[in-house]
Amino acid sequence: MWIDTHCHLDAPEFAADRADVVQRARAAGVARLVLPAVRAADFEPVRELAQAFGAAYALGIHPLFVDQADDADLDRLRDALQVHRADPRLVAVGEIGLDHFVAGIDRQRQQRFYLAQLKIARDAGLPVILHVRRSADALLHGLRRIGAAGGIAHAFNGSDVQARQFVERGFCLGFGGAMTFERALQIRALAAGLPETALVLETDAPDIPPQWLYRSAAERATGAASRNEPAELPRIGAVLAALRGWSVEDTARITATNAAVALPRLAAVPWPGHD
Repeated sequence: MWIDTHCHLDAPEFAADRADVVQRARAAGVARLVLPAVRAADFEPVRELAQAFGAAYALGIHPLFVDQADDADLDRLRDALQVHRADPRLVAVGEIGLDHFVAGIDRQRQQRFYLAQLKIARDAGLPVILHVRRSADALLHGLRRIGAAGGIAHAFNGSDVQARQFVERGFCLGFGGAMTFERALQIRALAAGLPETALVLETDAPDIPPQWLYRSAAERATGAASRNEPAELPRIGAVLAALRGWSVEDTARITATNAAVALPRLAAVPWPGHD
């Protein structure tokens, strides 16, 4: 069984064939999906999708959307976590974090929303799903300051030292499409060398397509598609298996076990066919 720990099923790229996307994922052996929200306006739609498709979900405000958010959205997050606290499908606060790559996003506002959401997650007793983009040290500083009940550092692309600091704080690291590129030497080295208990798999669909789906900007301009899907997860997992010297079956088992440790409420989610 494969678990996609990060899939934006609510994205507009899936509007035309969302049910087919989920069906293809299940046919490929991806039995479990985690759907993180990125804006307060998405909290209810993401929750409804999780209910409709038998997925898990997380609620949070993404750092790239903080300029569109207002302070009341933090109250909306707190209220939503309280209202749905008994929902077994609610497994984390996320996607939250910091993005120091994209220009033009107010870093101080990002930091304020990040720390506030860490506190909300801590008070709710939930792990967090972190957006990490050239921001690992700043995120770690916030974790040391506020604390958190572990979680997942999504699409990790930091140093080995930074990776091990997240692991020491009870986090797993998410690996997906970027790991499939042979030139992604640092990511592949991390995937190969970190403790096996630190690794979970994700697609970030429809984003971060694996190498076999990637299209250049010039190709995309001509209409060539590069949409990622959760059905790609087993093939991504096979890349991890090759890097680690594991069987594909062991890779699915290990990463699924790790996901359940990072997001403990996953164990109580009523998955399709297992209700």
